[in-house]
Amino acid sequence: MLKIWGRDNSANVQKVMWCVGELGLAHERIDAGRQFGVVNEPHYRARNPNGRVPTVEDEGVVLWESNAVCRHLARKHGRLMPAALADKARVDMWMDWQQTEAMTALTPVFWGLVRTAPDQRDHAAIQDGTARSIAAMTILDAELGRHSHVVGHTFSVADIPLGVMAFRYYGLIPDAPKLVHLDRWYALMLQRPAFRRHVADIPLT
Repeated sequence: MLKIWGRDNSANVQKVMWCVGELGLAHERIDAGRQFGVVNEPHYRARNPNGRVPTVEDEGVVLWESNAVCRHLARKHGRLMPAALADKARVDMWMDWQQTEAMTALTPVFWGLVRTAPDQRDHAAIQDGTARSIAAMTILDAELGRHSHVVGHTFSVADIPLGVMAFRYYGLIPDAPKLVHLDRWYALMLQRPAFRRHVADIPLT
């Protein structure tokens, strides 16, 4: 059975869980990280030397890096991955962009507002992260003005990491400028039961 180590409020674990939910895969999720520990235990470090979550074991194949895990599952099960080679490349492009641009912009906002006491917050870092997050989501909004989903007109694995980022963006920056294409696409994500179960119904903590 597919095993997933990681706590359910981790954005990176949520990507994998949402993907697993879309694919309807039997699995076992094991709490790990932060208050649960586990990630520094020898058996875990043997699987993932980074000591981060998630880590996945799939029929003897051990993987970490959430976006790579999602792509692996999509390819293995023949779903959520577009057929055209160019579209596969766009999937990779937008999933990489989520990590290098969208997530790096939003991380100081999340840490500042959610995991830092009010009297210890770095307000300059939060403001800078907010501005960079709005800029990143404006780029995504423009892309979504061309088609209904991140890559083309069909839900794909590319929508998963960006959907997780959008959930945090809307929760952390409620007074951000209106982005009509992003709003329309996010409403589609909210209609997906696996997104609600593994992402939207879990508070930011």
